[in-house]
Amino acid sequence: MIYLKTPEEISKTADACRLVSQTLGEVAKWMTPGVTTNKLDSIAREFIRDNGGQPACLGYGGFPATLCIEVNETVVHGFPSNYALREGDIVGIDTVVELDGFNGDMCYTFPIGEIAPEVMALCQTTKESLYRGISACREGKRIGDISNAVQTYCESRGYGVVREMCGHGIGRKMHEDPEIPNYGRRGTGPVIKNGMCLCIEPMINMGSKNIVISEDGWQCRTKDRKPSAHYEHTVAIHGGKTEILTTFDYIQEVLGDRFI
Repeated sequence: MIYLKTPEEISKTADACRLVSQTLGEVAKWMTPGVTTNKLDSIAREFIRDNGGQPACLGYGGFPATLCIEVNETVVHGFPSNYALREGDIVGIDTVVELDGFNGDMCYTFPIGEIAPEVMALCQTTKESLYRGISACREGKRIGDISNAVQTYCESRGYGVVREMCGHGIGRKMHEDPEIPNYGRRGTGPVIKNGMCLCIEPMINMGSKNIVISEDGWQCRTKDRKPSAHYEHTVAIHGGKTEILTTFDYIQEVLGDRFI
């Protein structure tokens, strides 16, 4: 069932989105070679709690961490570990913050030092596809319009679009209806309505679209071990317009000319 939010509920979701955006801005300060992904996770968890929120991923369905950490070929739901970041890595940081009973969800793929030009192109295309999906997210259109905008842009550049993982609705729960695949046909799927809060999140592979899910049921990587990029915003449809509730501005302030 799709839950349409009141203006007050959208405002509370926006507050959670502000905190998750600030959290990734704090994590951005530590995205350098030599830092372990466990360290990043502890920084995020402490920051969220210090600012009155709860790390919604921690314990969700048994997930063991605050951050989903996606290094290089990891597509989604990677666990923090003692792995130390290396020059040339890309690292997707995906997390959800709960604040006052509502959730905000966001992901950004960080470059670690200088990354290969072809990897930079993957990240840039994935991020641009996110905004193309958001541009297609308009009251009266359909979810398939978002999906198709992402798919056609990325596939026209030779990238693989992951099928098994998708975006989703959000609000009091981290995951609500509708699902938002990153592939599909225009004019299909649920109608986009005023009051929806949606998470749009392209997960795009440099090579094949195929992925492998580990035995723990969480961690996913590309089957061909080529890099994958992931960007996500939470948006709200209200007042006849689509508003992006999360922001990459805090990350950009930290990264400067390294911002993708």
